[in-house]
Amino acid sequence: MTGFNLTPSDPSTFILNGIPGLEAAHIWISVPFSTFYTISLLGNFMVLFVVSKEQTLHKPMFLLLCMLALTDIGLSTCVVPKALSIFWFCSKDITVDGCLTQMFFLNAVAATQSAILVTMAFDRYVAICDPLRYTTILTNARIAKLGLVGLIRAVLLILPVPLVLRRLPFCTNRVIPHTYCEPIAVMKMSCGDTRVNRTYTLVTLLVIIGLDLTLIALSYGLIIRAILRLSSKKAHKKALNTCTAHICVMLMSYTPFLFSALTHRFGQGIAAHVHILLANLYVLVPPMFNTIIYGVKTKELRDKVGKYTCRI
Repeated sequence: MTGFNLTPSDPSTFILNGIPGLEAAHIWISVPFSTFYTISLLGNFMVLFVVSKEQTLHKPMFLLLCMLALTDIGLSTCVVPKALSIFWFCSKDITVDGCLTQMFFLNAVAATQSAILVTMAFDRYVAICDPLRYTTILTNARIAKLGLVGLIRAVLLILPVPLVLRRLPFCTNRVIPHTYCEPIAVMKMSCGDTRVNRTYTLVTLLVIIGLDLTLIALSYGLIIRAILRLSSKKAHKKALNTCTAHICVMLMSYTPFLFSALTHRFGQGIAAHVHILLANLYVLVPPMFNTIIYGVKTKELRDKVGKYTCRI
C-alpha cells in the first residue's frame, strides 16, 4: 500500500505520518477522534437546523451562533476525515496542492472564527452597556456584514501563505510528522529559503490573534466597568451570566490554539507527539463543546432544541 511508503515516489505528493511515536496506538486514538467529530457534527447541524426553523431565534445572537457553528464544522472537517483515513487505512499520501488547500481552508476558517468571537464580544458589550439601543445597533444585516468582513480579512491574510509555499522547491524526503498540513511543518521540508514565509506566518498570527484579543479585552473592560456601576448584586450576577457562555467558548478556542502555536515554534524540548496531540485538540474539542456550552447557558435555544429532540 502506498500509505506505508515513507518517501513518496511521486514528486507531487507528501506523506502525512499521523502522530509520530504513537503509530501502534493509531486505532485507539481514532476512537476519541471519531467520537468527538460525530458529536460536533450532530450538535452544530442541530443548532443550524433549529435556528433556521424557529422564527423567534432569528436574532443577532443566534445568527452569530450559526456562524460559529459553521466555522466549527469547517475547522474539524478540514482535519478529522484525513486523520481518520491515516489511522484506519494508512492512507498517508496527500498531493502538494491538496496539502496547501487544506492548509489554506483550515487557517482561513480559524481566522474567521476569531473574528466571530470578536463580534460576539461586541454583541455582549452593546447588550450590557447600551441595552436600549441594542436592536438598532445590532441588526441581522449588520451582523452578516461583520461576518463577511471577518471572512474577507481571513482570505486576504491567509491566501499568500500557500501561494508562496507552492513556488518553493521541496526536498526528497517529503514526510510531514503530523495529521494535517501545518504551515511550519510544510516549510521545514523546503530546500529553499523560507525566512520570508516564516516571518509572514508569525506576523499574520500576531496581527489576527493579537488584534482580536485586544478588541475582546477592550469590550470586556468596558463591560466590567458598566457592571461595577450597578448597585444591585443581583444585577451584577445577571449581567455576568449573559457573558458566561462567550467567555467559556473563548477560553475553549484560544487556549489550545495559542498553546499549540507557541509550543510548535518555541517548545523544542517537547516531544513530537505532544505537539501533534495539542494541535489536534484545537480542531476536536472546541467544535464539540461550543454548541453544548451555548445550549446549556442559553435557555431560549435549549428549549427549542428540546422541542425538536423530543419529536425524534
